Amino acid sequence: MINTIRAEVVTIGDEILFGQITDTNTQWISTELTSIGIRTVRKTSVGDQADAILDCLREAHQRADLIIITGGLGPTKDDITKKTLCTYFGVGMVRNQTALDLVTSFFVKRGREMTDINRGQADLPANAEYIQNDWGTAPGMWFNYNNGDGRNVVYVSLPGVPFEMKSLMTNRILPRLTQHFETPIIKHKMILLVGIGESFLAERIEAWEDALPPHIRLAYLPSFGMVRLRLTATGTDEATLNRELAEQVAAVLPIIEQHVFGFDNDELGSVVGRLLRERGLMLGVAESCTGGYVASQITKTPGSSAYFQGSIVSYANELKVTQLGVSRDTLAEFGAVSEQTVRQMAEGCRRLLGVDVALATSGIAGPDGGTPDKPVGTIWIACATPTGTVARLLKLGQYRDQNIQLTTAYGLNLVREELLKQ
Repeated sequence: MINTIRAEVVTIGDEILFGQITDTNTQWISTELTSIGIRTVRKTSVGDQADAILDCLREAHQRADLIIITGGLGPTKDDITKKTLCTYFGVGMVRNQTALDLVTSFFVKRGREMTDINRGQADLPANAEYIQNDWGTAPGMWFNYNNGDGRNVVYVSLPGVPFEMKSLMTNRILPRLTQHFETPIIKHKMILLVGIGESFLAERIEAWEDALPPHIRLAYLPSFGMVRLRLTATGTDEATLNRELAEQVAAVLPIIEQHVFGFDNDELGSVVGRLLRERGLMLGVAESCTGGYVASQITKTPGSSAYFQGSIVSYANELKVTQLGVSRDTLAEFGAVSEQTVRQMAEGCRRLLGVDVALATSGIAGPDGGTPDKPVGTIWIACATPTGTVARLLKLGQYRDQNIQLTTAYGLNLVREELLKQ
């Protein structure tokens, strides 16, 4: 039986805690570790304070076999990672000639003057094994350390700049980790669903979930209008794990198939695009409350011009009338947020853009504009196809951004459902 290797990722920098930059490093590192069978058990962000870093490392040592540290390796005074590591390991700093030669070469090639601060980039903790960084001046470092508790833990310190970190991980660290640790194989399979809440889904698949074997775990990952079911299988034979995951997916699909729009890295917009391409159809969108967000989700897929004609953002009622052909009488009698209006928007979009399929959205996204009859979160969507027009009422919440994202998800799913009938 191969033991699970536990990893902790520590990111260092006040700018992360202040919210001035988004920490994308930990997500990427965790994904890459999973691909080689190492499980990340914790992610921690800590500021540029030596005491806080030391406390974090001491705690991590108790629960992890591998600790990966990013950030704080630059030439300025606030980059304190190397000095703090010296304190943690109880060693001094020594100048590494290989590192110095590479830093010198870096500046010579760029015709820049090298200062003593830059030379300091080559000073490393005495117990560090230098990991060559061909993409910048900050060093990579590898430590094998036992603090006296009998546990040998690997520490890896990397630059915080994402490009440099990823290059070092991909080319230097990951290959070495696969040699250093005997790891299990970890395989994931994602089932992507739309139009069903997490609690309803859990109740529906309860019997299937309870019957999963111990080495296959299930996680619910909800987002706006969607739920991702992640199956994670752990073992020693990749072919067996892939077969078992496929069997479990086949077993659960009949229970939830009406809500499944894709697998793994699929996105709803790209799935709709694939269906349009397969059927040789063109799509257009008439947006009011979503303000162009639907179009943005469709066009983020490369090659979407093959099936997407464009979008009319008819925010004002006058534009609904003059561009989409919505009847003034309809607006006067039923209002912009109504089944009658959204149907005419979708049908008018088909005519105006000359497309096969059109999606329309109209509603009160908030935070203002609601009435007792039509509170904030009242949304109508409609899909017009050669065989007819279907409209649906959405009753959402009070938060504008959430309403826009939910409307987009439900609208694209309505298009998907109608395309499956064509």
